[in-house]
Parts: sequence; structure tokens; C-alpha cells
Amino acid sequence: MVLIKFRLNLLSIATAWAGFYLAGPAPDGGSLLFFTLLGTTGVAAGSGALNQWLEVEQDRQMYRTQKRPLPSGRMGLPLALGVGLFLSTLGEFLLFWQVNDLTAFLGLAALVSYVLVYTPLKKITSLCTLVGAVPGAIPPLMGWAAIRGQIGLEGWVLFLIMFLWQMPHFLAIAWIYREDYARAGFPMLSVVDPEGRTTGWMTVIYAAALLPVSLLPYTCKLSGLVYFWTALVLSSIFLGFSWNLAVRKTLPQARRLFLVSIIYLTLLFAVMVLDRS
Repeated sequence: MVLIKFRLNLLSIATAWAGFYLAGPAPDGGSLLFFTLLGTTGVAAGSGALNQWLEVEQDRQMYRTQKRPLPSGRMGLPLALGVGLFLSTLGEFLLFWQVNDLTAFLGLAALVSYVLVYTPLKKITSLCTLVGAVPGAIPPLMGWAAIRGQIGLEGWVLFLIMFLWQMPHFLAIAWIYREDYARAGFPMLSVVDPEGRTTGWMTVIYAAALLPVSLLPYTCKLSGLVYFWTALVLSSIFLGFSWNLAVRKTLPQARRLFLVSIIYLTLLFAVMVLDRS
């Protein structure tokens, strides 16, 4: 469970299901949803395992990751590589044969961008966070494409919400663990910006951009008026916590923003689904 980042990947599964439901109704009795979520789970789990296989040396340097299976020695590198390749291949196979080509392609794009682009870039540039937000925003597109067979404007709206949300979320994490990242040699923004000015204001900029984008599902007639007002309130609160981090730059503010970001996304997608037009 730790190797495949199960708790983290629950978010991918949940947003893929939301995209599927919003694109519905499903054309069958539920088998399409089953294979969509199972394939998405396989790709996400395989990505998590391969990421840890590639970063085992860095994980040994970070206090929060030292107890993972690979740096702690509880699992060998060959087994971890095999698990990652098997799960990601299985996930792609299910998406291709049981869902459709577009969903399988999106899964492959998420896998490649996360493992082969984002993971190496973490050692090179702080811009890796922008790249890493792309695979994290793809799961709702996969759910949407599973039903529609194409992406369309509504699918890109879901992608953009996820993309923008991840930036304050990840910047809060990076500020909390900035010493760990520095120890491992990751030039995250919170490491190259030790005073936190750029980190704070980038958090505000992305949260501010998310506010109008979060209202687009109503404009696109994905959801109704209840969603519109809920999104307006939630996004304003999210922006407020981002502002507090930018102004104060303290660990408690970063932890609060991290917690609020999880609650925000959960409530936003829940209301979007419940108030589907």
C-alpha cells in the first residue's frame, strides 16, 4: 500500500469517477465504470511504485520518506520495479481493451509525464511542480473520455480545476517539508526561495486563478446554481488561506492550507456531482 501510494491515489480514483459521472449516463450496467476505475487505479499505482524506485536514494535522505519500503530495506528494488511495471501495464491493458483508446492514451500520458518527466525534473528545477500537476489533473479527463470518447470543453474545465488546485496544495507541502527537500537535493521553490516570498505569492496567484475557473462547470451547464454559490464560497475561503500563507509564511499556516486544500477539493467535486445539470 505504501509503495503504490494508495492513499494519495484515492484522489485520482475519486476524480476519475467524478469525471465519469458528470459525463454520464453510463451506457451499460456498470462494467464500464468498473474497468475505468480499475485501469486508472493500475496506472496510478504503477506510477507511484516506479516513482519510488527511481527516487530511493533521495527518499533515504528525507525524514518523512525514510520508512518507505525501499529506503528502509523492507522491499528489494527488483520487486518494486516489477510491481510498478506490472500494475501500470495491467492498467493500460484494461483501459485499452475494456474502455477506449482515448482513455488508454490519457492514462499513458499521465504515466509517462509523472515517471519519465516529472520525477527526473524534481532533481533539476523548481518548475517540476508545474509539470507534476499535469498527470495529477488527467484522471477526471479519463473518466470523462470513458463515457464521451472525446474530451471537449467540459473535460478541459475539469482538468484545469485539478491543475490549478494542485499548485497551492503542493506549495504548502513544499513549505512544510522544505528542509527535507533541501537535504535530498530537490531544488523545490521553497528551497531556492528560503524567505518564502515567491512561494507565498505563487500560492495566491494560483488560488486566485482557480476562483473563476471553479465557476466554469456552472457556465458549461455541468452543474447547477447550488454548485455555483458553493464553489464561489469554497474558492474564496481557499484563496483566503493561501493569502495567509503568503503573508505569514509559517508552518501552521502551511499545514492549515494543506488541510483546507483537501477539504476544498472533496467538497467541490461532491457538490459538482450532486448538483449535476
